[in-house]
Amino acid sequence: MTTTNRNAIKKRNTNETQIDLSIAVDGDGKSTLETGVPFLTHMLDLFSRHGLFDLSIQAQGDTEIDDHHTTEDIGIVLGEALKEALGDKKGIRRYGNAFVPMDEALAQVVVDLSNRPHLEFRAEFPSEKVGTFDTELVHEFLWKLALEARINLHVIVHYGHNTHHIIEAIFKALGRALDEATQLDPRVKGIPSTKGRL
Repeated sequence: MTTTNRNAIKKRNTNETQIDLSIAVDGDGKSTLETGVPFLTHMLDLFSRHGLFDLSIQAQGDTEIDDHHTTEDIGIVLGEALKEALGDKKGIRRYGNAFVPMDEALAQVVVDLSNRPHLEFRAEFPSEKVGTFDTELVHEFLWKLALEARINLHVIVHYGHNTHHIIEAIFKALGRALDEATQLDPRVKGIPSTKGRL
């Protein structure tokens, strides 16, 4: 895949979830989302808007049990799609860094599209739930995203005391950091690595 058509469509069907997802890296921030997990839908809408990614997700899962499988599997599929859409990564900036405040909370996300998956998660949530959503699933989602997209992802919450605000700041910063890292820079010739590949 070349860097001129940075789109991907992915599907995942298991006994627990059925997910259809598409992403356009060079989009306008439009989203069409039906995840079955309302809080995750809200966060992914923010991610799409702030990252200027066009994102479509149709997901059904065993949410009558809990939101774990659906949240985890959307992270997997989004990571797979992002990796495919970026193709050979020629000409990208590779690194991205974003600070986002949300009222009293301040989150920072730093990414390296390195093909070396890692999640460093320095965040604590005052509440175990936002509505019916288990806040521990934020880590689960981000880890699966980093693993399948094969990115080095650092999430640092500098401060905050409202759990909703903290998570919202994380997802906005994630979108903005990935937008910066995936942008094409005319000064970058070929693969942005001394190894000659990512």
